[in-house]
Amino acid sequence: MLYKIGIDLGGTKTEAILLDENLNVLERKRIPTPQNDYQEIINAISSLILDISINTSDFSLGICTPGAISKQTGLIKNSNTQCLIGRSLKEDLENKLGNKISMENDANCFTIAEAKMGVASGFGLVFGVIMGTGIGGGIVINGKLHPGRTNIGGEWGHHTLHRNGNSCYCGKTGCVETYISGPSLEKQWTILTGKSQSLPEILSDQLISKLII
Repeated sequence: MLYKIGIDLGGTKTEAILLDENLNVLERKRIPTPQNDYQEIINAISSLILDISINTSDFSLGICTPGAISKQTGLIKNSNTQCLIGRSLKEDLENKLGNKISMENDANCFTIAEAKMGVASGFGLVFGVIMGTGIGGGIVINGKLHPGRTNIGGEWGHHTLHRNGNSCYCGKTGCVETYISGPSLEKQWTILTGKSQSLPEILSDQLISKLII
């Protein structure tokens, strides 16, 4: 039996899942992402894969990652996990694990999954939106990913909302991601209330209902 292991590398958490050949979930595990240390991210992913595959050596491996993979260089670009930018994540992981890896942008993976097996199946044009640590998107046309000329088709997180707005790590100002991503909302909450809280804590805070009203 050929098993499948999927890794979702997120800005906040990294999750692994083990599936059988019929796509039944056999096991899953989640850990915090070591956000600012590239080598620790490599180590964390490797440990997750070794842990979840302990009972099998026959598996395919797919990883979705924040940011895009440059068609020209194979390096990561446009990633809110900034320590990944300019890195050959796929090659470095393959060298460490000794396994071939399929790797794609996380929003693209999400969108193609929904288009083929989820709520968007049967539609000719699908636009998938991610709103989390970063803001991303993917486009699927007639069952195929539309990556665009530079492999960032559908990415809307760095469209400009305000020309002279918030500063962004990409070097521009006013990007969508600086207003509605998780970290940007937490930052705005701190400015409004003086409290430093995570989004789940903010949502459970009674003060938010007063501010909304």
